[in-house]
Amino acid sequence: MTRDELSVTHGEALRRAIDELRATSESPRADAYRLLEDVLDRNPSWLIANEHETLTESACHRFVGTVERRRGGEPIAYITGQSGFFGATYDVNRDVLVPRPETEHLVEAALEFLLRLIAGGKSALKILDVGTGSGAIACAVTRTLPGVTADAIDVCASAIAMAEQNAARLGVRERCRFLVGDLTGPVKSERYSCIVANLPYIPTAQLPRPPSPLAFEPRTALDGGTDGLDVYRRLLPQLNDLLEPDALVLLEGAPPTIDQLLALARKYFPRARLSVHRDHANIDRFVSIATGSASSRAE
Repeated sequence: MTRDELSVTHGEALRRAIDELRATSESPRADAYRLLEDVLDRNPSWLIANEHETLTESACHRFVGTVERRRGGEPIAYITGQSGFFGATYDVNRDVLVPRPETEHLVEAALEFLLRLIAGGKSALKILDVGTGSGAIACAVTRTLPGVTADAIDVCASAIAMAEQNAARLGVRERCRFLVGDLTGPVKSERYSCIVANLPYIPTAQLPRPPSPLAFEPRTALDGGTDGLDVYRRLLPQLNDLLEPDALVLLEGAPPTIDQLLALARKYFPRARLSVHRDHANIDRFVSIATGSASSRAE
């Protein structure tokens, strides 16, 4: 479909877009529908029911443009400006990493641990989200547990602005404090029951290139240095002084660096219970560091 082909129905436009996206997308049909839904501000049921309606000229131009961007590898989330995570929709742009379904596992582990503390009578619980990006982890935890507050840090000021926007829209802005800074620098005097970090862990030599969707994401959110652990190597020595006596640390990673991340965590937490957890695709996804009795079942 080209910009000159203006007299096409919704159904025709979708079929042509699906064909064009097959070469670079693993989900061309879903992508085509999502892009047209965004252009027309309609849901999938409406598109199906109105597939014989003709696209307006302006809608056709916009749809062609979005298909071209997706064909070049740009993530759907950046094209539409939104991404789903843990049952909510987040605003995103190219200053922040697109929230991953895999990261929901960290949220689930954090919630399980915090609920255990609450059941044990603890209150006024606080978490730290290091490298917050869009604010997805901090917002997901505080949305689920109204009694929990979060500090969230990112080195990128524009990312923090996006996180604040998401927190306000999701109704948790008053329980989330967003700070610009390097790792834990802005919160040296604080203490937390749970610290979660999804930091860069891809070795520099393995950074993806277009048309991989990852190539469009901020390099600072992906590049973990020579062995993928440069940022975690700086973070881990900072954590002990920030933890409550009974606490849980969750660090996202992935093969092939997850074993090295585990070894690095063991160096700084020699007496803690450490374990590696897998995601739904059976891929090693995050390291947990449990420091107290309530953390014993978080492995």
